[in-house]
Amino acid sequence: MKRFCLTLDLKDDPGLIARYEQYHQADGVWPEIIEGIRSCGIAAMDIYRAGNRLMMILEAADDFDLQSGFARMATLPRQREWAALMDTFQQKLPFARPHEHWVEMKQIFKLYK
Repeated sequence: MKRFCLTLDLKDDPGLIARYEQYHQADGVWPEIIEGIRSCGIAAMDIYRAGNRLMMILEAADDFDLQSGFARMATLPRQREWAALMDTFQQKLPFARPHEHWVEMKQIFKLYK
């Protein structure tokens, strides 16, 4: 199993942030989105927020490729609609490349037993 950590900002608007969080409650995420995430090989996904900064942690099999997994997800039913909706709340990081939405973070430290 390998882990990916990605980051993105929300628009700095308390009302938008509250709505974004509502969409990410257990009953707020569309079932097709959950099915699509799993069908692309992602075993677990967590999103954390501090202020308007988001951090997403993904876990997937060792042979999972992040770019091709996200590309496959983009072709699934309702994903384009969900992405457009989420885009109303999100803003790219200033250092994101033109094709990047969520930016993969570089691991710089790890501590294990």
